[in-house]
Amino acid sequence: MAEQRSFLPRSEFPRLLSELATVGYRCIGPRVRDGAIVYEPIKGVEDFPRGIHDRQAPGEYRLEQTAEPRFFAWANGPQALRPLTFAGRDKLWTAERGTDGSVEFTGEPPQAEPLAVIGVRACDLAALYVHDQHFMQTGHPDPWYTARRQNLFLVAVNCTHPSLNCFCASTGDGPRATYGYDLALSELDEGFLIEARSAKGERVLAGLPVREASAQQTETADRDIESAAQRQVKSVPSRNLRDVLFARLDHPRWNEVAQRCLSCTNCTLVCPTCFCHDETEVPSLDGRRSEHYREWGSCFTQSHSYIHGITIRADTRTRYRQWLTHKVGSWHDQFGRSGCVGCGRCITWCPVGIDITEELAAICR
Repeated sequence: MAEQRSFLPRSEFPRLLSELATVGYRCIGPRVRDGAIVYEPIKGVEDFPRGIHDRQAPGEYRLEQTAEPRFFAWANGPQALRPLTFAGRDKLWTAERGTDGSVEFTGEPPQAEPLAVIGVRACDLAALYVHDQHFMQTGHPDPWYTARRQNLFLVAVNCTHPSLNCFCASTGDGPRATYGYDLALSELDEGFLIEARSAKGERVLAGLPVREASAQQTETADRDIESAAQRQVKSVPSRNLRDVLFARLDHPRWNEVAQRCLSCTNCTLVCPTCFCHDETEVPSLDGRRSEHYREWGSCFTQSHSYIHGITIRADTRTRYRQWLTHKVGSWHDQFGRSGCVGCGRCITWCPVGIDITEELAAICR
């Protein structure tokens, strides 16, 4: 579909929300809660983080209020799209014992509500692409993921304010959104350049009071995005580190990082591509009924590698090594690319500030 940018004045931005509601979507967008930017239901433009900047560093995150008019002058918060598609906890089935001793299993995917997510970044679209491959584009699509994913309308925003921890330019996943969205916005002080990439996006765009973007507006938007890429100070040594990582499984750096790592699982909880999970049973007290749940897990926990009385990865060194070599190495075998999209969340939300780009540089140097 042709990508032609139109201009939506800032005063008309509420029309985007109302148009999305008119065609049946509940709007989800960025809001400030508990000192962080999170995705929650949006009622109006007053809910957006107007004039907010985020300051991120290894193990640090804080917000600052400015007088700027922009809604998206920040890099990212602790959430991506993952909670909206691969839920933190899903009931997969219920087992119930009858009076005759038979067991009946029942379970249905959720009735997914149509959601329009506003403010999606390019790195998170890249992560969603990987999840689509894993959960939908296989011989056995996941009904729970598929039901939610097919009801999403994605409004991307091209990044103009990278954090100190962003490195999406080196992974090839930003700061410009190039695929996977329905509408894409480039924010200027006076309004937004807007373009559609899907038939759904075209229908919504047709209901907005837009006009053709001027050459100056287009040039300014493109310059801001390019500047965001150039201002990123972190990078990965290569987009494919599979062979070098597996050749250095005994590198002394694994011991060094293990002395700092707390195995707290923060990095896997905020990562937009991680999808490790546990399967748990919740039985009733009378033993007649049991509910089976899938819930987020982490390769940093003891239970993740526990098999028949043996913990395969019993220490932090082997758990961190498993996480990094899988994320940046063997993902190439599974998905044809790295599992890291350069969002930098694992750096920001690590309590001790472990930097994945520094660790990769040290091991792969």
